[in-house]
Amino acid sequence: METIIIEVSISAPLDLVWLAWVESKRVATWFAPEANVEPRIGGAFELFFDPSNHEHESTRGCVFTSIDYKKKLVFTWKGPNQFEKLMNGPSSLTSVEVIFRETNGTTHLKVNHRGWGDGEEWVMAQKWHLRAWEEVLEVLKSALESGEGILWCLPKDNNG
Repeated sequence: METIIIEVSISAPLDLVWLAWVESKRVATWFAPEANVEPRIGGAFELFFDPSNHEHESTRGCVFTSIDYKKKLVFTWKGPNQFEKLMNGPSSLTSVEVIFRETNGTTHLKVNHRGWGDGEEWVMAQKWHLRAWEEVLEVLKSALESGEGILWCLPKDNNG
């Protein structure tokens, strides 16, 4: 299957956009309610969409596989629980590459999500991720341009 490619331009300096991806506290203002990010090869890129249960709806165990300071991040990726059996095993993880480029104070991001398998379930997973990445990057853009962090995925309360 083809790579998901999403691009966005953010009216913010590269330094701020980079920090939004590599500092746990900043990632937790726009992507997931809780994050464990260790920006080094083999370091964690873990997002916890349900902070009360780190096993549920998370990228637990995902790691950075490549880092080119302020230019590129690559990390392994797990899908949501609905695709857990399909894409969250050690041999079926996908890979996300985030490329950073700054021009005149605007940071251009390109996200390439690779490693999709074949079959209808993979098509469904890819479509889900395409929509999710579009939404996530719009939240990042909005958060950085407005100076406020708004989570893409709000934590569920204990009743839901």
